[in-house]
Amino acid sequence: MSRRFSVLFVCLGNICRSPTAEGVFRKLVEKAGLLEQIEIDSCGTGSWHIGKGPDPRSLEAAAKRGIDISMLRARQFTERDLDTFDYVVVMDRQNLADVKDIWHQNGGTRPTLFLEYGQSDLVEVPDPYFGGQDGFERVLDLIEDAGEGLLGDIQERMA
Repeated sequence: MSRRFSVLFVCLGNICRSPTAEGVFRKLVEKAGLLEQIEIDSCGTGSWHIGKGPDPRSLEAAAKRGIDISMLRARQFTERDLDTFDYVVVMDRQNLADVKDIWHQNGGTRPTLFLEYGQSDLVEVPDPYFGGQDGFERVLDLIEDAGEGLLGDIQERMA
């Protein structure tokens, strides 16, 4: 039996970028026939949105691409996540710094920036929350690209 992997996507509030990443990545994993081998989750470093669904603009942008993230609910990152997940993938530098503070104290999986897995020249997935709908489309483009790279990385480790 092949090894199972787990991926956690992390942003600030867990209502825009990380649930979008969870939905996009789930679709990529499903297309690759690996849903049984890869567990996928998302969370935020902040607590403001715990229990809430994704931002309506994220829902709309994802739905346009055939991705339903409406069932997802925000939760907050915990130190236990560093022991539970094989990949802790963070959307931006500030949230990475916050997660690394916990990692330095507790160990576990070393968190990384999500766009390190993609082809973009950008380092961070920009937070679309205070912008227009085009920002949510841009986030999807970046996430799809990095998601393919991340899946490739996992598939190499499975081989």
